[in-house]
Amino acid sequence: MPPSPTADRPHKRARLAAILDARDAEAILLTAPENLAWFFDGARTSVPYGGAAVFSAIVRRDGSAVVTAPANEAARLAEEEVGGAEIRAVDWYADLAGAEPGVLHDTDAVEELRAARAALLPVERERYRALGRETARAMTAVLRDARPRTSERDLAGELARAVVAAGADPVTILVAGEGRTQVQHPLPTRTPLGRRAMAVVSARRHGLHVSLTRWVRFGGGAPDTERAIREVEADAFAATRPGRELRAILSDIAASYERHGLGSPSRPAWLAHHQGGPTGYLGRDPKAGPASTARVATGQAFAWNPWAPHVKIEDTVVVDDSGLEVLTVDPAWPTVGVRGVARPVELDLS
Repeated sequence: MPPSPTADRPHKRARLAAILDARDAEAILLTAPENLAWFFDGARTSVPYGGAAVFSAIVRRDGSAVVTAPANEAARLAEEEVGGAEIRAVDWYADLAGAEPGVLHDTDAVEELRAARAALLPVERERYRALGRETARAMTAVLRDARPRTSERDLAGELARAVVAAGADPVTILVAGEGRTQVQHPLPTRTPLGRRAMAVVSARRHGLHVSLTRWVRFGGGAPDTERAIREVEADAFAATRPGRELRAILSDIAASYERHGLGSPSRPAWLAHHQGGPTGYLGRDPKAGPASTARVATGQAFAWNPWAPHVKIEDTVVVDDSGLEVLTVDPAWPTVGVRGVARPVELDLS
């Protein structure tokens, strides 16, 4: 039986209709995976992880949708992914992005669609909570079995296996042993973990991305800068309030690094690595930059990414008027309270 549209679909139709009204268009052509997954309630849009979408869709003002797909994908999409849409099968080599006159292309409405995706709807939020909880628990289970002799690649493989077993896509898997914890994006190698290691996972399910970072150690203590990076993150959380522009939040984060003794005016620490930003149907939606004028929406997901050599902290949260909710939580992981929010600390496996 083909999947049925969720209770969120009418609200998504209304958001698209508002874009069409503003652009004086009768329909919109969706081609980007993030837009297709959003509108079609978390449909799996690609075959390779992170690949291009294998279908497109024209959505009209009344919410009716026509999906164009290669003939070799059409039946699967109809049966497993795309609910409430007419399917138009074409040859596998045909252009999926051709639009009719008067149809707005999603590539010409990037910011409007990003804003439409931002505020999570009830079904999305429940799915997000479940994904965050399951990913965090899977990460705990894998990391508890790590040993100093475990290679970065072996640990990455176990993390990827756990993510796939949870019905999610392993979008990003990073692992750094003790000799590589100064690397911003440590793609795993054959190197053993040694006495201390970092693991980063981004997982996608129903189109939604969660990101989290965890550390383990085998005796010894955490770096002195671990507390400082938690304070930077707490400042990022405090700065992320509905209605604020991303560039203003990033400015607050930049000042926080220096205030907490990380970096200096001549070597600003925030420039050493991106700081993350909004998330949802993209891992970074968008990555926050000094020119980012997008504003925080109530009910929007964020994954801030404070980093300094040998320390990093990251979880996926949802921001509301009353505060924030951390999605990627496993009660079994050790935490410390930071301004009223439980934050992860290094798991000592000695």
